[in-house]
Amino acid sequence: MSPSVKRYDLAVVGGGPGGYVAALRAHQLGMKVVLAEKDRLGGICLNWGCIPSKSLLRDAEIFHLLKNGKNFGFSCNGVRADMKKVVSRSRGVANRLIKGIEYLMKKSDIPVVNGTAQITGHDRVMVTAKSGAGKETLEAERILLATGSRPIVLPNIPLDGERIITSTEAMLMEEIPERLVIIGAGAIGIEFGYYFAAFGSKVTIVELLPRLLPQEDSEITDALKASLGKMGIEFLLNSRVESAKVVKKKEVTVEVKTPSGNKRVIADRVLMSIGVRPNTENLGLEKFGVRINNGFIKVNPTYQTSFPNIFAVGDVIGAPYLAHVASAEGIASVEAMAGEKSAGINYNAIPRCVYCRPQVASVGMTEKEARENGHEVRVGRFPFRANGRALAAGEAEGMVKLVVDRKYGEILGAQILGSEASEQIAELCLAMNLEATAEDLLETVHAHPTLSEAVMEAAGDALGKGIHI
Repeated sequence: MSPSVKRYDLAVVGGGPGGYVAALRAHQLGMKVVLAEKDRLGGICLNWGCIPSKSLLRDAEIFHLLKNGKNFGFSCNGVRADMKKVVSRSRGVANRLIKGIEYLMKKSDIPVVNGTAQITGHDRVMVTAKSGAGKETLEAERILLATGSRPIVLPNIPLDGERIITSTEAMLMEEIPERLVIIGAGAIGIEFGYYFAAFGSKVTIVELLPRLLPQEDSEITDALKASLGKMGIEFLLNSRVESAKVVKKKEVTVEVKTPSGNKRVIADRVLMSIGVRPNTENLGLEKFGVRINNGFIKVNPTYQTSFPNIFAVGDVIGAPYLAHVASAEGIASVEAMAGEKSAGINYNAIPRCVYCRPQVASVGMTEKEARENGHEVRVGRFPFRANGRALAAGEAEGMVKLVVDRKYGEILGAQILGSEASEQIAELCLAMNLEATAEDLLETVHAHPTLSEAVMEAAGDALGKGIHI
């Protein structure tokens, strides 16, 4: 029996934040849409990334707060963590949101076909069920690829899912390892470093480059390193993991090449977090001449590939590897298909956030990048230790830093290290998107007392009009 064939305006491959959001927006625009997903809706972000990890981090923050309750005038002796409940809560949060997406798809009459998808014709997608027993052909005028990415694995350090793991296994650990080595000091490595250290692990983070969070401002990352160091986290920077070997199934011997010589670190677990690679294999793209570079799909400004009716968004087209970027690209792509007028995505105003404690959030250029790009800049800073709300909350670590064009006052970039930095950065993203100036920020009256006053004060500092510093 030949596979059944159904006709749609758009077939979306991948149900993560790029794919499901694109499908819903396409439905709003009057398209008949189908979505193929090999696992659960929400993608890595909702199932094994952004959402459950933030639940875990929140539990770590609360545990850390209770352990240090004496700073607030109360005593919490014998505080212990039930890691089964910590993990269970994170899974519950993810499952609740997944059910919400399932409801939205049903409400919008968007069928979800479960299985592995492959493009078999210029307007055809074959979806093979997990069992391999069933196949379904989806016929569509356009195809949108949003298949995401997966962790990079070092060839000399094979994963075993037990002692040498990725973030997926780390999220499910119901026992806190006494000793943990994390390979990579990017956002994922730093977040898990904080999480496990807060619950009592002796954490060592190994990073090939000279500093943690290499894409961020060095002044901010140096301050973060000092803060995390107070928790006992050790950083081996400018260092390379040469090997990691499981010994008697109980521990891992990690050999690290450091600037001061070779070092051996003994760990109970090793967490690999060195980046991601795109899921573009086995999609059948080579049959249609879709241009790919180092695994990433090449697209034009409307996210169209070199094959006219095939589009791609999210991690499969390259950095920044962020869920909110994938969603924005998904919306922009289907709006372009529908002929909607759009200003497009301002990639200069994309927020980047790291949810350790204190949090890191940034947008635009760092001070170094601005200078390297030929800008004469003013730099404004305001420390949270001079902010009333931060002091009252016991969250005085960190600062707001603004990078401002000297001639026109344009905000070129902003960095925040501190409590709820990921929430505060939205004001600066909006300011940059609307081409507001530092003067505009300074003249906007901010509520008192709030953490956001630090943004206004930093703008004042950049203009030589700072009041409280």
